Amino acid sequence: MALSYHKLEKEIENRIISDRRENKQNPYKASDDDAVRRNPDRDKSTLLRPAYARDIDKILHLPLYNRYNDKTQVFSLYNNDDITRRGLHVQLVSRIARNIGRLLDLNLDLIEAIALGHDIGHTPFGHAGERYLSELLQSETGLFFNHNVHSARVLDVLYKRNISLQVLDGILCHNGEFELSEYRPCNLSGFEEYEQRISDCYTLGKPAIDKLIPMTLEGCVVRISDIIAYIGKDRQDAVTTKVITEDFDFTSEYIGKRNAEMINNLVVDIVNNSYGKDYIQLSQSAFDDLRTAKEENYKHIYLSDGLNEMYESSIKPMIKEVYYKLLGDVVSKNEDSIIYKHHISYIEKSLQYYSDFDYLREEPNQIVVDYIASMTDDYFIELHRLLFPDSKYKIEYKSYFEK
Repeated sequence: MALSYHKLEKEIENRIISDRRENKQNPYKASDDDAVRRNPDRDKSTLLRPAYARDIDKILHLPLYNRYNDKTQVFSLYNNDDITRRGLHVQLVSRIARNIGRLLDLNLDLIEAIALGHDIGHTPFGHAGERYLSELLQSETGLFFNHNVHSARVLDVLYKRNISLQVLDGILCHNGEFELSEYRPCNLSGFEEYEQRISDCYTLGKPAIDKLIPMTLEGCVVRISDIIAYIGKDRQDAVTTKVITEDFDFTSEYIGKRNAEMINNLVVDIVNNSYGKDYIQLSQSAFDDLRTAKEENYKHIYLSDGLNEMYESSIKPMIKEVYYKLLGDVVSKNEDSIIYKHHISYIEKSLQYYSDFDYLREEPNQIVVDYIASMTDDYFIELHRLLFPDSKYKIEYKSYFEK
């Protein structure tokens, strides 16, 4: 199949070259000097370590960053190193977003920090794991679990890394399930308003999340880049796992049907329609095609019978078993339990210098959710095997060599 790669419009290309030659800077880009932190006396921007570069370092050195490498993106329970994990996904988001940001003259450090941190609170087993965990939390407390909200919680509450408001906001407002034709930055007055948005997401769920728009152009770029990074890559993985055939005929035309051309054509379209503006915009053709591509991915990949049968018959009941076992240990204050030894003590150590926060006073269900969300796929499976050696639910990975 012949691939079609779009190019920047000549007028836009000439404007970019001219503006660079004249050292014109984008007046709408985020400034390191404007970074807002809970503790303003720490992590100030310097020539050696600009504000958002500090946030990148904080995220990269967080213990949970390592766990990206064994958290499934879409396809769980495959022994196949060619399938995308979240560790690769966040790098792809960062790469795509920085390419767009470089052409639009945005703050690349801020883009990278948001991109690398946006899924750090994601559950094992992709969006299925997220959905099952939210169902359990909601049944017990009435609150909703969403990975974007939890990613912000990990950085701001559980590890208190003094991450800038601009990065936390970009992470909170990323929404790869809800595409827009325009992304106009939404002003955020400070941490008080940010905390109200967090609260609304817990109590209202999707209606509150769907209203979120990042406060910076950089956050808007990461949000659309999240979709660009997975829409074609998931098709590649679906071929690898034999969910679809390599010659499967998707219908999107303008943005293309294969990963490489989809990335190129969407990046080009965004730059052509956003350069010099205070918002990010897609052409109607690109937006319509992106929406079609996403709908087709859901129909033929994400909601395929084989994929969901595995999640529903095994993963869902296993998460339920582990959830209530851990909840019982937290409620009974069983200090010999796994959750005390391998999670609570770990969080308490990370918070040892913050006397104003007592983790054990958190609602027990929230502590359980924090722990399960932190797990990789293999970690969860191993824990389930330890806690329930006689469980009827067993996991069998699909081999590299399975036909």
